[in-house]
Amino acid sequence: MSDALARLYPSHLETVKKRFDMALAAAGFDAVAVFAGALHTLFLDDMDYPFRVNPHFKNWLPLSQAHDSFVAHVAGHKPVLVYYQPEDYWYLPPEPPSGYWSQHFDIRIIKRPEDAPGALPIARRCVFLGEWQERFKNWGFADVNPEALLNPLNYTRAVKTEYELECMRRASSLSVQGHRAAEQAFRAGASEFEIHTAFCAASGQTDNQLPYGAIIALNEHASTLHYQYWNRDKPARRHAFLIDAAAQVNGYASDVTRTYSAEPDEFQALIDALDKEQQSLARKVKPELDFKTLHMDAHHAIARLLHNFDFVKLTPEDIVAKRISSVFLPHGLGHLLGLQTHDVGGFMANPRGDSIPKPDGHPYLRITRVLKENFVVTIEPGLYFIPSLLEKLRQGEHSRQVNWPKVDAFRKYGGIRIEDNVVVKSSGDPENLTRDAFRLT
Repeated sequence: MSDALARLYPSHLETVKKRFDMALAAAGFDAVAVFAGALHTLFLDDMDYPFRVNPHFKNWLPLSQAHDSFVAHVAGHKPVLVYYQPEDYWYLPPEPPSGYWSQHFDIRIIKRPEDAPGALPIARRCVFLGEWQERFKNWGFADVNPEALLNPLNYTRAVKTEYELECMRRASSLSVQGHRAAEQAFRAGASEFEIHTAFCAASGQTDNQLPYGAIIALNEHASTLHYQYWNRDKPARRHAFLIDAAAQVNGYASDVTRTYSAEPDEFQALIDALDKEQQSLARKVKPELDFKTLHMDAHHAIARLLHNFDFVKLTPEDIVAKRISSVFLPHGLGHLLGLQTHDVGGFMANPRGDSIPKPDGHPYLRITRVLKENFVVTIEPGLYFIPSLLEKLRQGEHSRQVNWPKVDAFRKYGGIRIEDNVVVKSSGDPENLTRDAFRLT
């Protein structure tokens, strides 16, 4: 399994080095120390919060649990890994670094966090990148997280290397294994908690390993976009199931959503219709496409469904123009995906950090960039029956244009979201990581 990663990793590392070299030169620094992050203890307790590694650290190498470690880079030199491996009998210490990536680093093992300064390579102007702590203030860093360094790094991260894409393909495969198990659990009458457990077991991920908190929503819970609970009680009636859950591999995330009806009813027909619209939107992904345009295409798609299924008594064009579609689709069409689920750089116009504004009336869109080859974006249109937004619509000037008996009858389903992860390709169709995984897994 690791043969492809071993083959692709050296080229990926060279790309990361070049990006850091260019960013360091532009910002006026000679070296960078990328801190993985530290553990944080709960208030009035002796246990720590789950550790989340600095994404710029795991951009260099596939270590997600190496707290208090550093990757240090000086242009023209072999990168240094300062690896914290404590002598501990309360917790199992991490294994010595090994694997396809380790030969590419000068590995220096430390037993105490305070030993790191002596292991870091000496450079005249070394900048710190990561979560700052007061204990670092006398270590001689020239600056801390300067925007002149972060902006070009965040901007270029949107373009994925072949190594990164392979990691994301594998994350998609694990995600689909979890989704298949979750659907089976739903069909068998499981609770949200039991469905979540089935997803984790099939995807091989613990709660803390998931790239984001899994959304496991039965019935009207799907109307809460980031529904955060896993109810242990089984509902008296089962109408629908929305799952937004995924896995990660080597720190690279997947992000997958599917929706199911309990019966072959009109809600299932609505799911099928949205699925066709979603696939059409995904096929439009290509270089030089302004994502804002695709986001508006999604609103026209939702407007067609609202019109065709007799929810709103207006033309699709008027449904969008009067912003009624935003009641049923209040979030953005998608976002960048990679080292983070909502990856950085979605609004950046250039490496300097200039920002591209969101379209008026669409405050929750997470990407406004023009797409380039090997960007990975999510395509996730939704159609929801959200009580608070519906109430505002009912009280507004367009209330008479809504078929309220029909809308109210669909509240019990909560809503629909269908989400794929799509790679921008310069020739041919885009690569749909999610659909490919469902086809092959």
